[in-house]
Amino acid sequence: MSNATTNAETVHRVSFLDKDSLSIPILKVLQADGTVYENAVLPVIDETLAKKVHDTCVFTRVLDERMLGAQRQGRISFYMTCTGEEASIIGSTAALDDGDVILAQYREHAALRYRGFTTEQFMNQMFSNEKDFGKGRQMPIHYGSQALNYQTISSPLATQIPQATGVAYSLKRQNKRNIAICYFGEGAASEGDFHAGLNMAAVLNTPVIFFCRNNGYAISTPTEEQFKGNGIASRGVGYGMHTIRVDGNDMLAVLAATQQARAFALENNAPVLIEAMTYRLGAHSSSDDPSGYRSKDEEAKWEQHDPVKRFKLWMINKGWMDEQTDADLYVKYREEVLSELKVAEKIPTPHIDYIIEDVYDKPTPILQKQLAELKKHIKKYPESYPKSAGRV
Repeated sequence: MSNATTNAETVHRVSFLDKDSLSIPILKVLQADGTVYENAVLPVIDETLAKKVHDTCVFTRVLDERMLGAQRQGRISFYMTCTGEEASIIGSTAALDDGDVILAQYREHAALRYRGFTTEQFMNQMFSNEKDFGKGRQMPIHYGSQALNYQTISSPLATQIPQATGVAYSLKRQNKRNIAICYFGEGAASEGDFHAGLNMAAVLNTPVIFFCRNNGYAISTPTEEQFKGNGIASRGVGYGMHTIRVDGNDMLAVLAATQQARAFALENNAPVLIEAMTYRLGAHSSSDDPSGYRSKDEEAKWEQHDPVKRFKLWMINKGWMDEQTDADLYVKYREEVLSELKVAEKIPTPHIDYIIEDVYDKPTPILQKQLAELKKHIKKYPESYPKSAGRV
């Protein structure tokens, strides 16, 4: 028998549990004005760490602003912003060791920036040029960096969740003092991979943090139309793992929760689920129009809880930041992003031969035949392809 059965309280009359039986509190440290709640316990943070977090916030805001504009101009094909969710992503990443492995969904480019991804590298990926680590074979914002322990993003929802369990199991078997962290939205938690991944992690006792960004919408579907239970946190309890729900717009709450979650995962070789209650201030993607499913009043309400502004105000209260320094940083990154954008968009795309590499140790005869046929096709219809594709 399991512990859940042998240690259970017994009753002698029918007594059902319902969704309201489990009360899950929300951890809050910072108030909207940048002051700390009375009796709140702060995370481990000093001025150096705070400034790095703030710098990443500003860069991410600028990158989102500039590249969404570039998409609207037709310079890149697709974009997704992190706007409104920076505290969830940056606050959690700041709690990690550089050797911890990040498995992201597609809105966590702020985590990659925190790890050291350069502006040039961001641009090369989004323009799919010959300097792109992915050799031009991914959509924009589908980043990856082996050097920064950031696994390449895949578009299908939730595939990274069971993979994170496997990564964490590998780290455990190698006796490494590192964990895996897996980001996903509450919409992805409706996929079967979510349940398989969490159950496997709990049964195999793997050191992994499952980090759910509950931003209220799976594209256009609100949470009340997605599930009936008590959010995503209740599912962690159901799978027998340590679980916490935090204010996802509170940088200090997210940092504190993730610091302790990481320590627990390492010491106990056990998974942890964090549900961050947040909100995406922008559209789901550059292909989405949120005015069709949410109101301006709703957006304005959440703008009052802007995570970047809240954290900046806290730093100002600490004497670690001032408004002019903050404004200067925005100017610096706007110039830098625009400058690197202009360079990256002029760099040629990768040579067409790369298209069959990295699948097998050596391209198979079938792949070589298909490549030859593709080159023949491009030469026959050159007007239908970019000039760079003509490098055949």
